[in-house]
Amino acid sequence: MRKLLLLAMLLTSATIFAQGTITGKVMDSEMDGPLPGANVKVTGTSNGTMTDFDGNFSLDVSKAEGSIEISFVGYETKKVKFSISGGTKDLGSIILSPDADALDEVVVTSFSLAIDRKTPVAVSTISAAEIETKIGNQEFPEVLKSTPGVYANKAGGGFGDAELRMRGFEGENIAVMINGVPVNDMENGRVYWSNWAGLSDVTRTMQTQRGLGAAKVAVPSIGGTVNIVTKSTDAEKGGNIYAATGNDGYTKFGATVSTGRTENGLAATVSASRTVGDGYVDGTEFIGYNYFVNIAKEFGENHELSFTAFGAPQRHGQRQNRYLIETYRESERGIKFNGDWGYLNGQVTHIEDNFYHKPQMSLNHYWDINENTLLSTAVYASFGTGGGGGWAGTNKFGLDSEYRDGYLQPVNLDLIVDENIANGAQGSETILRASRNDHNWFGALSTLSTDITEDIELLAGVDLRYYKGKHFQEVTDLLGGQYWYDDSNANDPVNLAQVGDKISYWNDGIVLWEGGFLQAEYTKSDFDAFISLAASNTSYKRVDYFNYLDSDPAQETDYVNFFGYQVKGGANYNFTKSSGVFANIGYFEKAPFFDAVFLNFQNDVNSDAKNQKIFSAEVGYTFRTDKWRANVNAYRTNWNDRSLTYSYNNPDGSLGVANILGVNALHQGIEVDFEYRPFEELSITGFASLGDYTWADDVTGVQIFDEEQNLVDEINLYIGDTKVGGTPQTTAGLGVDYEFLSEMRLRANYNFYGDFYSDFDPVSRTNPDAPEVWQVPDFGTLDVGLSYDFSVAGFDTALNANVYNITNTEYIANAQNGLGNNARTALVWYGFGRTYTVGAKLNF
Repeated sequence: MRKLLLLAMLLTSATIFAQGTITGKVMDSEMDGPLPGANVKVTGTSNGTMTDFDGNFSLDVSKAEGSIEISFVGYETKKVKFSISGGTKDLGSIILSPDADALDEVVVTSFSLAIDRKTPVAVSTISAAEIETKIGNQEFPEVLKSTPGVYANKAGGGFGDAELRMRGFEGENIAVMINGVPVNDMENGRVYWSNWAGLSDVTRTMQTQRGLGAAKVAVPSIGGTVNIVTKSTDAEKGGNIYAATGNDGYTKFGATVSTGRTENGLAATVSASRTVGDGYVDGTEFIGYNYFVNIAKEFGENHELSFTAFGAPQRHGQRQNRYLIETYRESERGIKFNGDWGYLNGQVTHIEDNFYHKPQMSLNHYWDINENTLLSTAVYASFGTGGGGGWAGTNKFGLDSEYRDGYLQPVNLDLIVDENIANGAQGSETILRASRNDHNWFGALSTLSTDITEDIELLAGVDLRYYKGKHFQEVTDLLGGQYWYDDSNANDPVNLAQVGDKISYWNDGIVLWEGGFLQAEYTKSDFDAFISLAASNTSYKRVDYFNYLDSDPAQETDYVNFFGYQVKGGANYNFTKSSGVFANIGYFEKAPFFDAVFLNFQNDVNSDAKNQKIFSAEVGYTFRTDKWRANVNAYRTNWNDRSLTYSYNNPDGSLGVANILGVNALHQGIEVDFEYRPFEELSITGFASLGDYTWADDVTGVQIFDEEQNLVDEINLYIGDTKVGGTPQTTAGLGVDYEFLSEMRLRANYNFYGDFYSDFDPVSRTNPDAPEVWQVPDFGTLDVGLSYDFSVAGFDTALNANVYNITNTEYIANAQNGLGNNARTALVWYGFGRTYTVGAKLNF
């Protein structure tokens, strides 16, 4: 889409040497309210800016007279003349009107952002201003918690350990992209938010597309898509410094500096920050850094190159294990209890922790070939290093262990050190180790768009990826011992391991991904439609350096290939100025994850592994007036042949793993969201999501055979009509944002969660008379915030404060079902109680 390029170019535009300043406020004719994120640029130049949360803008210009163009996705572009005297000119309020036929800017095709009342998907967009005011010390995904169909929680409570679910689907079935580049792990689909913990500092906009979405990659997600668009080159020369503090030692400092776009079309932005804290949960101290660099250069009128690099190295303690509700009640620390840490030489030591650094670099080229054709290409690379800590050897970490200074107290690691020292030449009984998951990832995305006719646009693209994951365990602390004895390596069966040596396992996972798509889009008056075809091949290879001799050809497998394809289409029709409808439908097949292809933690290829099969359909209604914005949509997603494996014991006592087919689920529901602005200073928002997520059928009579085709087990899974766990099936929320004094805003958001069933492994449902899994009690939380913008010594300054869960509600945010299917046997993580942050930003 050619219209997508201009938005990206405007995101990277900047001011030239200024001779004066023009200001104004951009208003939405439908809402009669401010229009944040609108593009403002001097006509005929790349000098521009964007409106803030209140629709205001300030733009330095090099001439005393001229004109500016104001544009926004889905609205008519307006040109306004200016004449400066005295150095400044206030243009007052500028009204933009919607016009589906007059979309002069387009989001870069690789970004795949949906356009309001045009792209036929259920979508929610969050601006940089909203992220900045609400994020505080929340986890990045929690910014989305007031979005229909979304459930974000802190999981164990460690820095960056948050979990995101959408329409009942786990995180590995939600596509997350940064500037259109996928970041889900290539082997298991997961997103580790700690890798992107500082990304909120540089996010320009964040959009969720629920269901099939508009993402133009070879294989879509099941639950939805989250697309994070970072800052390109800031629109103005200058920058900011900021600082924040909060509960439990939370402290953050950061700065951003931009050169602005120079006369030769070169521009750069650099951002960095540091965050530290003790953590709300015991034993989750953390330190994290964030850096971001963008350099862009125009080459003539038809080419632009943009290089972006960012990363967030961090280390934090974790609470890996859920506990019984009774355990939290018995602990003097209550819901903050964590058994996965202790003291060594008087210092806090994390038995379970996480450390990682995943820098990502991308080079984007935008080529305006002619007035009808645009080519957008991105090549990217990521190099991940790090992993998660834990222990090996004799388990001395039980909650009532003699190595604790009392029941449910921290572990006294000095006692373990003394024992290991006493063992002398026999080595350590218990050590600390790290499970590493380093990787190298390279990819390329390229999309060509061309206008075949005035009404039809054709898009074609390729999606290429190479991934190599390096998996091993290493000794991190011998805890006083002389060595750790490990016999896991067939090539070195007597390994007296020291710190840094590999133990237990060492293997590589290699993934190749080749895909392409072809899409046709039709736009005529108030009607938009598209049809898309995509195909991909996913290839998996495993190399095992421990279980096989170096001389054994079985040490490295051949590639195992899975061909997948996708067909989807949709249409949007705005039958009045205020009302419109949309629908989309699609079917696709997706390769199983890596661990479902190679069984028994070895190079045993699962010949029965099948593609997952997904059918999805959705209809929606949009409503816009001068005071109202509202959306209603209904969806149905069938997920068949979900990857599921079953562990069993062979007659010789060895462990076997089998693939189980026929595990199907149905996710359906209705979502509603609205915004009401009775007057300019007040905004009222709300949403509701009524879901029905259910396992579709029992799976019975599955016979398991060993390698010699001997029947070793028969499986019966009674999961039919059982609720899918792990996410609330009913959510709702109400928010208020009110400017009660000039430049001072008060906001409050209440979120409710209900019909929440504990998570469970379908393989555990072997009793036909088993009751429904345990239902977590309903709960709701209230967050409040205050923002104030003012001037200090000529600098624009902003103060921002947030209190989360201000009522200190005690609630269970995550639960794993127990054998009794009740509250007594469930293992849970509690959500956080009352927390807060206060911060200030000075712009220069």
